[in-house]
Amino acid sequence: MLIETHAHLDYQDFEADFNEVLRRATDAGVTRILTIGTSIESSRRAVELAERHPNIYAVIGVHPTSDDDGIEDVMTPLREIAESPRVVAIGETGLDYHALPSMAVAKEKQVQVFSAALQSETEEEVEAGIHDGAYKSRQASLFEQQLDLAAELGLNVVIHQRDAWDDTLEIIAPYEGKVRGVFHCFGGSMEQADEVLEMGNLVSFTGIVTFKNGELVREVAAQLALNKFMVETDCPYLAPVPFRGKRCEPAHTRLVAESIAAARGVSLDEIARATTATAESFFKFNR
Repeated sequence: MLIETHAHLDYQDFEADFNEVLRRATDAGVTRILTIGTSIESSRRAVELAERHPNIYAVIGVHPTSDDDGIEDVMTPLREIAESPRVVAIGETGLDYHALPSMAVAKEKQVQVFSAALQSETEEEVEAGIHDGAYKSRQASLFEQQLDLAAELGLNVVIHQRDAWDDTLEIIAPYEGKVRGVFHCFGGSMEQADEVLEMGNLVSFTGIVTFKNGELVREVAAQLALNKFMVETDCPYLAPVPFRGKRCEPAHTRLVAESIAAARGVSLDEIARATTATAESFFKFNR
């Protein structure tokens, strides 16, 4: 039996065949699914799904790149949503610097004809740098609010990190011993995994472990202690081989687990039992 620890079942991608998606997951041995909120409204939808389906649980939060109508205080609405006993964690929350305003300006500059004038910082670049600061500041505020709420409610957090490693660790450091996090869709090095684990956190692997260019991630998954990681799909994204380029769904959790089992030279059952036990100890299924 497997637990799919990171799905986005409230997305429109699953509207047309939702019941079939759940059936395929059950047929694949995926007995529980955590659907993850990415905004206030997405979190409400996640709870609605969890309250209608006994094998679905909700994780509520505001994604770092979510505009969410410019809401500054996310603790208040999330606290209200968290009153549902179907909420098992806070997230996904974290930092994402992949699309900073300055990067868009840099790309535009790269396609322009090189000239001496372009060697110096342009007015657009200066302005973009200012916007970068505001962008990062808002993300940090959202992240810290959700960490505070998790500590208040006795829940753990699902962490999204993209191109913001050092800042993410700096923000979560003061919460060590108060809140644990799982770095979902982990794609870093063994050294980075060790940093996370030393702080009492976990990592989770997606279909990337099945990719031809996912060798580094497979190596990390093969070396970690069995009780230090979980499995997920991040569906509808990152469909594993042989479904790359298609919609991903919770049933594919089995393919992720099978790939890790092969990399470790152990049975699927061993990975399933270990990751299920880890998920059961991390998420608050019995609130």
